[in-house]
Amino acid sequence: MKEEYFKWFSNFLQRDVQMLVFGHAGYPVVLFPTSKGSFHENRDMGLITSAQWYIEQGLIQIYCPESNDAQSFYNKSVHPHQRIEQHVAYDKMICHELVERIRLNTRVGKVVTAGCSFGGYHAANFAFRHPGYVSHMFSMSGAFSIRSFMDGYVHDDIYYNSPLEFLGALHDNELWNMDIVLGTSNWDICYDSNLQLHEVLKSRGLPHWLDVRQNRQHDWDVWKEMFPHYLSRIKFD
Repeated sequence: MKEEYFKWFSNFLQRDVQMLVFGHAGYPVVLFPTSKGSFHENRDMGLITSAQWYIEQGLIQIYCPESNDAQSFYNKSVHPHQRIEQHVAYDKMICHELVERIRLNTRVGKVVTAGCSFGGYHAANFAFRHPGYVSHMFSMSGAFSIRSFMDGYVHDDIYYNSPLEFLGALHDNELWNMDIVLGTSNWDICYDSNLQLHEVLKSRGLPHWLDVRQNRQHDWDVWKEMFPHYLSRIKFD
């Protein structure tokens, strides 16, 4: 299985960014790490291995960028306005420095976004903010509001990065072309958040799959089962 390391200076984040890419060809999958996760976390925890068959067959390439959570949501040393500014910069980095460069590797000119736990938030938030760039969104045990990180601070950028809030008012037709999967478990600490997003999607008439696994914890074992299952939903060229 081919593995490549990339490092570049991000103009949006004003720092170096690191990323691993797995695979030699195929549909691009942007796989976000969990809270404050490194670019190699998904490899180290076995999630990449769970998708090895798809990678070795040349069906997918998985792009694993590092997170910016330590500089944004978890940075309690700065004002909440600076936290959300850092997240917006990360969103721009993912969009303009990564997705816009790799999406044309597909017939439809789009990518898959995926992630576990807080990575599931990033996958969903990016997909719903940029639906024209995303064909499939696979969130595994994600949560979909960032209010708890903002200490009561109110700003439009907080609203527009909380899918539970902004999704109800979006009218981009590309949303109805997206394959949306919410993976969770009845024992998942993010179970209620997934039910809430399910209700928002249902109220909009947006097709999606709420996949509730039984008696499983919020942990890598269930995510390693979910990820290859969800990848099978991609219609490969």
